[in-house]
Amino acid sequence: MIRIFLDKMTEHVAVRFFISGSTSAFVDLTLLFLLNSVLEIHYLTSAILAFIGAFGVSFTLHKYWTFKSHDESAHKQAMVYLGTSLLALGLNTLLMYVFVDYFYIQVILSQIIVGLLVACVSFFISRNFVFKYRNSSQ
Repeated sequence: MIRIFLDKMTEHVAVRFFISGSTSAFVDLTLLFLLNSVLEIHYLTSAILAFIGAFGVSFTLHKYWTFKSHDESAHKQAMVYLGTSLLALGLNTLLMYVFVDYFYIQVILSQIIVGLLVACVSFFISRNFVFKYRNSSQ
């Protein structure tokens, strides 16, 4: 019964994207907290390192589960995904700087807000350009 519910719930690509993104965001936020709050590394450096740490989780989940992109070369997609992720990292870092240094929003809360904004852009790019998702089950 639970398996049927989970299969039905994760049938739609947007739901899978949200779950995969939430998982990689958890990795990102955990690393950010550890690097910035525990190890006291500057918040921008911590944000970059955390983003890099979450990259592998994000790519693997999006390629094989979210967009079910098994046909294309993982190496090619990884390079394109890395390029788009670096653009997202730049946007993430810029917005983090603005939110923390100009709006005085706490680092973790800033990352949550920024992460949601960047996720919206990333979904469109990943779906249409990186993994070229074709809706076959909806």
